[in-house]
Amino acid sequence: MPKQMALAGFMLSGPVVHSHAVWRHPQTRSHFLDPDYYIEIARTLEDGCFDLLFFADRLAVGDQAGQSRARSFELGSQDATRLDPLPILSLLAGHTKRIGLGLTRSTTYYQPPHVARAIASLDHLSKGRSAWNIVTSMNDSEARLFGHTHHLPHDQRYARADEFVELVLKLWNSWQPDALVLDRINGILANPGKIDAFKHEGKYFDCEGPLNIPRVPQGQPVLIQAGASGRGRQFGARWAEVIFSINSRLERMLEFRQDIHRQMRGFGRDPGECKILTAVMPFIGGSEAEAIRKRDEHNALANPELGLITLSTQSNFDFTQFPLDMRLHEVAAQSGTPDVVAQKLRLEHNVSLEEYGAVMAASIRVPQLVGTAEGVAQQLIDWLDQDACDGYVISPAYLPGTFAEFTESVVPILQRRGYLRTAYEHSTLRGHLGLKELA
Repeated sequence: MPKQMALAGFMLSGPVVHSHAVWRHPQTRSHFLDPDYYIEIARTLEDGCFDLLFFADRLAVGDQAGQSRARSFELGSQDATRLDPLPILSLLAGHTKRIGLGLTRSTTYYQPPHVARAIASLDHLSKGRSAWNIVTSMNDSEARLFGHTHHLPHDQRYARADEFVELVLKLWNSWQPDALVLDRINGILANPGKIDAFKHEGKYFDCEGPLNIPRVPQGQPVLIQAGASGRGRQFGARWAEVIFSINSRLERMLEFRQDIHRQMRGFGRDPGECKILTAVMPFIGGSEAEAIRKRDEHNALANPELGLITLSTQSNFDFTQFPLDMRLHEVAAQSGTPDVVAQKLRLEHNVSLEEYGAVMAASIRVPQLVGTAEGVAQQLIDWLDQDACDGYVISPAYLPGTFAEFTESVVPILQRRGYLRTAYEHSTLRGHLGLKELA
């Protein structure tokens, strides 16, 4: 039997996604302030039997590019405006039946009880379909929004995140599955002997439990993570049940998955406990030529300047200070370039800043799959069969069209060939993903 493919829809609650052209694209209907926009997207993905829809998030408008936010607002950068995804996901819980719903929350600017309560509530309202996309945030703009001068150093953010996740899990597990009694006749709401009033005293957090929310339907919301650095991979190997990755070549996909599995074993985890999903942006046509035209028309709408703004924001480093024809390896060699940033730049050493800005604006390095529905389906199957991943994060170029085209044309091929379910077989996100139920 073919390996089963996991599918996630990737979204931001703003005008752009990985594609900076989304809001400008003539095939994008409505916009990010319209609740019906999100309802249609979620229902489209549910029609395609996707495992989940998750929303990435960032908390502030970056000013790393030229120490100004003006061009971000004017041109519409990734950070120019975002809604909080929690109310959106709560809305979608009432308009969908099966698809998983993933919420991003930062371990740097929230507190563990905030996150534990929000996602536990979403899990109850969705009847077991919630996930937490764990991020540590990325730049000084976010720090200043929350009253800090500088963002925490990279490795310290992950050290804090480790303890943060540990504490959230304690809070979620503070109610045993049968602690809620609801005995109306005898007037007994809950069994206090099955509720753990623990005390946590750590380096970053002190907390006295329990959580005031009963055990969630799937026992524990699914944990999603996307760190690609060495420390980020270690964090994902320790905690994540879904890892979202961006890799453009097969050898990188293979290396990433093998490294995560090796590190998982070091933490005493079975690699089957984590699904590694790689991102793709499909352009589907009735012919190869039509698909290429759709890609080229999309990419022409993506302003390279926006790509450099996003690169600066993500790196917490101003790339606009360098000439556009400078190669990335030359930027990496400049004094003052952070080590983590320089390491990433060397991977694309022979590309100019202007060329890289165009790639970032069009897709933030997400591979663009271009072809007929049969061709796109075959590429997804090939990578899956070569153990490069466990499935895919589908990133839209226009909305809801990318998701609709994929669901209507590629999904039936995957289903006919046995790589994708034809109907949901479970009610929880853990069930969809084949993860252990923890209730």
